[in-house]
Amino acid sequence: MVGQPMGASNEDPLILAINPGSTSTRVAVYRGEASVAEEEAPCPEVDSAAELDLWSQIDSREEVIRRFLARIGVEAQDLAAVVGRGGLLRALDGGVYRVDEAMLRDAREGLRGQHPSNLGCALADAVARPLGIPALIVDPVSVDESEELAGYSGLANVRRRTFSHALSIHACARRHAADRDRPLEEINVVVAHLGGGISVCPVRGGRIVDANNAVSEGPFSPQRSGGLPVQELLELAFSGDHDRESLVALTTRRGGLLSYLGTSDAREVEDRIAGGDREAERVYGAMAYQIAKEIGAMATVLEGDVDAILLTGGLARSSLLTGWIADRVGFIAEVRTLPIHEMDALAAGALAVLRGREPALSY
Repeated sequence: MVGQPMGASNEDPLILAINPGSTSTRVAVYRGEASVAEEEAPCPEVDSAAELDLWSQIDSREEVIRRFLARIGVEAQDLAAVVGRGGLLRALDGGVYRVDEAMLRDAREGLRGQHPSNLGCALADAVARPLGIPALIVDPVSVDESEELAGYSGLANVRRRTFSHALSIHACARRHAADRDRPLEEINVVVAHLGGGISVCPVRGGRIVDANNAVSEGPFSPQRSGGLPVQELLELAFSGDHDRESLVALTTRRGGLLSYLGTSDAREVEDRIAGGDREAERVYGAMAYQIAKEIGAMATVLEGDVDAILLTGGLARSSLLTGWIADRVGFIAEVRTLPIHEMDALAAGALAVLRGREPALSY
């Protein structure tokens, strides 16, 4: 049987959290709010073909989860709930959602595109359904709480779509409110999630009222191009050198730092900067510049009433990058770096439902 984490009680529920990535599956077990064990397991079947057919990976990823539970001595029947990362589903308000057949269908059919996070609800359901316990998702990528004006794009038949790191954005805003001993409903913050994709979101009263689409808008990131000049992109699209699939790959998997510097590893980029590589410094500085510019734009959504600018995500561990950003946006509001662990945020959402603090919303 799994050991007792410090501060946890045997009466606290056991929660399994699942976060599928492009080449790995991160799994963790929590006793109440306390982490018991966590593992990031590579997916043995992920190759170029499997990457295109995410749903062929379900069985192998489910087996990873079951081996993890066996290794740490947790019996599946002892779990109280299973929570998965939410993917590209229909536009939703933030919150905790119960997995149902409609959600599973939309995820499998790629209602708004395919992404590894689409597997989160299916994996949670695969474990939870035989046990008769809740299968949940928390703040999926498709959370859209945008105000009306945010949806206009500039073309009448094109509406801006919101895909953001809503899980960490909401968790970061809640953390800041708790740290300042203020109700979430009373604070306004701009949160920037800095990772493989970059989301910059103004949060008013706990709602993400605008966001750059982290797939196709905003700053470039380690592998994504971010927003591109429209005319130049059209020329590239009709040059004859690309079909739709290759252009999507170019802008979402081979853009950003990788396009300019041949690597998407920010640690390598910083090592090159330390070694005197001026081009690496310029490109990394340009990414910081674009992030700061997006933060400034989102501050206008809050009409300048910004309590804090919050930086989170893996790249927020870089004092070099966050320092450059803070230098540019510090005049707007206090700049804080708040590490948010997405597994903690998933488990916290499930626990809030189990303890009756939040409802499990219907999809």
